[in-house]
Formats: sequence, C-alpha cells, structure tokens
Amino acid sequence: MQQLTFVARGRVEFREVAEPTLDSEEGAIVRPIASTTCDLDRAIIAGRTPFEGPFAIGHECVAEVVEAGARSGVEPGVSVVVPWHPCCMECPTCRRGLTAHCERVRRFAMYGLPLGGDLGGLFDDLVHIPFGRALVPLPNGVQAEALASASDNLTDAYGAVARSLHDRPGSSVLVLGGTGSIGQWAAGWAVVLGADRVVYADHDAEGAGTAAAYGAATIADLSELTSHEPFDVLIDASGQAKLLADAIVHVAPGGHCHSVGIYFAERTGLPLGAMYMNAISFTTGRPSVAPLLPEVLRAVSEGRLDPAPVFSERLGYDQAPEALAEIPRKALFTRA
Repeated sequence: MQQLTFVARGRVEFREVAEPTLDSEEGAIVRPIASTTCDLDRAIIAGRTPFEGPFAIGHECVAEVVEAGARSGVEPGVSVVVPWHPCCMECPTCRRGLTAHCERVRRFAMYGLPLGGDLGGLFDDLVHIPFGRALVPLPNGVQAEALASASDNLTDAYGAVARSLHDRPGSSVLVLGGTGSIGQWAAGWAVVLGADRVVYADHDAEGAGTAAAYGAATIADLSELTSHEPFDVLIDASGQAKLLADAIVHVAPGGHCHSVGIYFAERTGLPLGAMYMNAISFTTGRPSVAPLLPEVLRAVSEGRLDPAPVFSERLGYDQAPEALAEIPRKALFTRA
C-alpha cells in the first residue's frame, strides 16, 4: 500500500509499505477518505521543527472502517473521525479526560510522527487503530470533508476556547494567530460559544479575513490595542514567544491564557512577575481531543460553525506530495 512520507524539508512522497493487519479484538483497520495537514505537519514539511525524516506524516482525517474487531465498538463501512492520538478510552488516565496520555499505548504515541512508535500516518491507504472505541462516527448528513480536521486542529481550538470560557461566560477573547488553522477556528469558536468580544491578531490578511467572517474583530498587530483593553481570555496560536509575552500584558486580572502552539526552544521568557501580580493562569499541552469530539461534531452538524473556509485547496490524494511541498496553507485531500 501507499504511505505518505516526509523525507526532508520541502519533500514529501508516497512510498510502498506493507499493509497493516488487525492484531486484537479491540482494534480496527481504517481507510482515510478525507485528510488534511495540521499546523505542526506544515511546520515539519517547511523544516521549522527538530523532526527529521523519513517518517509517515499526517494525523487529521475522516476514514472508512474496513475491518473491525469484535470488541472495537465500530462496524465496517462506517465513516469515522480518527483522533490524532490512539487511546483506549477506559484506563484511569483516559477516564480523567487525558486521552492523549493513554496508559495502554507508548508515551507520546500518535499518528504521523514516530515519537511513541511508528503508527503510520492518516494519509496512508490503510491505518491500524489499536482501539476502535476511540473512533467517532460522523453525524447523519455531515460530509467527511467538513470534519477532516476534527482529529486535531478543529477540536484543539474548540477545547482551548471552551475550557477557558467555562467559568467566564460573556468574556472578551484575544486570539493570536499566525501558525495556520487553529487560531482562525479558535476565533470562530469564541464567537459560537458566546464570548462578548473576540479580537483576532494576525499579520496574514487571508487568515484575518477568515476570522472576520466568523465574527471576530481583527488587528494586524498588538500595537493597535490600548492598555485600557484587557481581555479575560488569551488564546495563543502564534508560535512566537515574544508575541505571547507581549500579549499577556493585555490579559485582565484573574484572566486565563491557553497556548495551543508548540515551542521547541528550552525557554520562552513568559512574564511570570506580571502574571503573578495579576493572578493570570496559564495552560498548554498536547490536546486530548477524543472526549471533545462528540461536542465538536454536534456543533458542526447543527451548523453553528462551518470549518470549510479555513481550507485553502480541495485536491485528490495523488496530488499530496507536490501540493504539500508548495502550499503553505491547509489543503484538503479527498479519496473517491
């Protein structure tokens, strides 16, 4: 079968590998039918991460179940969202909601990056899923293309906003964009989830336009804010440590900052003194998307948020190697 492989900076190709086999009654074999790159995937391909190829890339897709074990919880022929992280949904850690840290898989295990073993990528012809119960069927009437990113970025953005607003209804939200799709969707989710005011900051005019279409006010730079404009919630999707530090100045006393970006440097220079004086809380981490998927799928099926405007291109899987080497945005790939 064909496996999409990151080889080196700007180089992605399909390689022939052995087909996966079902090895337990809890597992499933799926066939991706709508895949896309997450913000990290694009950074890897652009050579902006410490990860060196070759390895299978991709951890966002909707797939069709091809084969299913007796205790997998799914049936062949069903279209499902595949969480970017394998998880059993039953161990103590999964039951706490930390499914990205499942006790029954290797630490840091994920599709599309071999930090916790080689599980393949979600552009592959076929993918082995250790625990089929983590797969979430598509709602009736929702096309696979709409939920291709629910595996990671779309749901990560939802979780960042939903948790931050949970104890702060009607809050003001500042979103730092810049890494790709997560910031744009975070702005959209903030509007959907009832934030009183949403401001999206990004130099990229196209990204800002998408956020504006979701209902957010947009600025190109933090200099457009005044010191008298505090925000209850800051969502950092910038990947820029200095920008994050500068933005924390605009967080109100008792406010919260959640960073969805990955910072590879050993230190980021957070202004802990200012955060202490203003009782600002801060969270970050690999998103445990599996528990949030039913909420995200329901919101999309009800028409509360349309993920489609963030996707830049609609292409076939066979076009992935050339397109991913050239397109900096979030292309969507579908299979007949």
